[in-house]
Amino acid sequence: MKRYDLRHLKDDFYDRMVELIEKGLTVGEVGIFLFEVGDFSAIQKSADVVRAAGHDLMNSLKFNEVDWTIVVKKVDEATQQARIAKLEADRVAALEAEELKAKEEAEAKAKAEAKAKEEAELKAKEEAEAKAEEEAKAAALKAEEEAKAKEAEQTAKKEVATKQSDKKAPARKTTPRKSKAK
Repeated sequence: MKRYDLRHLKDDFYDRMVELIEKGLTVGEVGIFLFEVGDFSAIQKSADVVRAAGHDLMNSLKFNEVDWTIVVKKVDEATQQARIAKLEADRVAALEAEELKAKEEAEAKAKAEAKAKEEAELKAKEEAEAKAEEEAKAAALKAEEEAKAKEAEQTAKKEVATKQSDKKAPARKTTPRKSKAK
């Protein structure tokens, strides 16, 4: 077991920690790394770095108010390479899943947009048909009113003509006829 103090490196200790694991520890040996916590992001990042290097993270503890320790066990080269390959395969699979999800979301969005466009076109067509029907009814009503007005006008002209002809023609006087048989 070896102990390494990396506090002097502040937030830039990751590369040195991996170097110490690779060169300073033997396979199966445990190393304790002390570093400054800062904003606590270093804790997760240090665990991720150890995992990405393919070694075993044994423990992660708060050392005092400002420092943190992690305990790492070095693994053999074959195990390390297998873990790194698995991590890479998982990363690739996650990227592919993300791309597939993005593609499916894009397709769903395109379908939704096409459906919305189709519905909008259908609604516009229905509105146009309703408007045309309304205009046709209005035109028919107008034509009917004009026909009634024309008919009323013709009736009025006939009445006026009848009255005028009544005025022009004098009333016939009827005279009694004399009878011949007397």
